[in-house]
Amino acid sequence: MYPFKPGSFAVRNAWYVLAWADEIGRTPLERWLLGEPVALYRKENGTAVAVSGRCPHRHFPLAQGCLRGDELVCGYHGISFGPDGKCTGIPMQSHVPAAYRIRAYPVAERWKWLWIWGGDPDLADEALLPTMEEIRMNEPGFHYAPFYFHEIEARYQILNDNLLDLSHLAFLHASTIGQAANATTPEVREETPRRLTSRREMKSVPRAPVSASRNDYDGPVDRLSQMDFFFPGFHAGIDETRIPADHPERGGELIAAGRVYHAVTPATKHSCYYFFANGALESTPLEAKFEMLKVPVGEDIAAAVAIERMITRLQDVPGEYLLRNDTHAVRGRRILQAMMDREAGGEARMAASAAT
Repeated sequence: MYPFKPGSFAVRNAWYVLAWADEIGRTPLERWLLGEPVALYRKENGTAVAVSGRCPHRHFPLAQGCLRGDELVCGYHGISFGPDGKCTGIPMQSHVPAAYRIRAYPVAERWKWLWIWGGDPDLADEALLPTMEEIRMNEPGFHYAPFYFHEIEARYQILNDNLLDLSHLAFLHASTIGQAANATTPEVREETPRRLTSRREMKSVPRAPVSASRNDYDGPVDRLSQMDFFFPGFHAGIDETRIPADHPERGGELIAAGRVYHAVTPATKHSCYYFFANGALESTPLEAKFEMLKVPVGEDIAAAVAIERMITRLQDVPGEYLLRNDTHAVRGRRILQAMMDREAGGEARMAASAAT
């Protein structure tokens, strides 16, 4: 499935953000993950639970049911399930078959995100989650807040591609956060087993439109733009603006600094969830910054939806005319494809072993 091999959709053995933690309470909430419905709620002791959102009896949405203690009760025929997925009661019969159960997903809470493990629960390892240090969420002098959740009618990799290629800031976001140097400055790339990093250090460039009149300095600036991609769907970014080092009085002074966080989660093959959070220096009012950032975030979403509409209407998706600047995004795709290939290989080995 574009842009991956036929039959490849998304990495399953991974952690994905499926909700803001404060969205989850004693009223069940439905979300979708990897083409399957998930019901989210909290037990009486506050622990978050994620189970299949489809009743195996008649496919009724379990999130439209209710809680009885820590059990989730289907609103159609009253069949109940515990937080471990086991069926605890069928009103129409006294016997509950041992095999009658729904899937329970491993859950982890980090900062204000609720993460769900989408694959084999035996492989769920919280050490695979990005740490607060890795995403710079613990930096002194900054404050942070979430502000955006949206279900987007576009496959998740379109948004991943968007965040892996920040040259688009110069054009799609030219009226707010972008400037020509986002496209013309050479990109420095780094790869580790956990992440891909793209970094641009723009020297002595005009300020971006949105920040051109923020303080008492209006000359050229040095700007750092960096994005770290933690596989398969979490991006943590840096944006810092300094007065150039050769300024006679204020050389090297930091005049603006932001942190951005994008969680991209595959809901279905043609839709995804997008969670956005922002950090800024404590001297920066986050509410005003959020209002400004809604413009470029909205532009990214509109672009993703337009691309999805284009490729789904084509009889055959033609090959892309890739450019040198696509190196980073293509590497991101290849890493995810390799992860999916390893999963497919493992499933094939398990099936062969079961057949012998």
